[in-house]
Amino acid sequence: MTITITPAASERMRSFLAGTPGAAGVRFGVKRTGCSGFGYVVDLADVVGVDDQRVDVDGVPLIVDGKSLPLVDGTVIDFQRQGLNASFVFHNPNATGECGCGESFTVG
Repeated sequence: MTITITPAASERMRSFLAGTPGAAGVRFGVKRTGCSGFGYVVDLADVVGVDDQRVDVDGVPLIVDGKSLPLVDGTVIDFQRQGLNASFVFHNPNATGECGCGESFTVG
């Protein structure tokens, strides 16, 4: 599994982890949603499940579930601020299309 985190995303994730010392890591994956089919999930993980894969990226423990793994392999995670808005941004080589608002993507 290859996932890359930019320095800005790494800093943001480390900040989340520092605020929750008991967290197992940062959960990264996908869920079915939106008009294109899949949306990204970034959250703190309490535990590492049986089907989860844990990988340390730039010192950040990422937890990816087995179903999401083939859909996010190769993704670059960035964190960007634009005015008052701030969000993670994903550059996924597996995505073949995105919805107009950029909230969901298609694979295939």
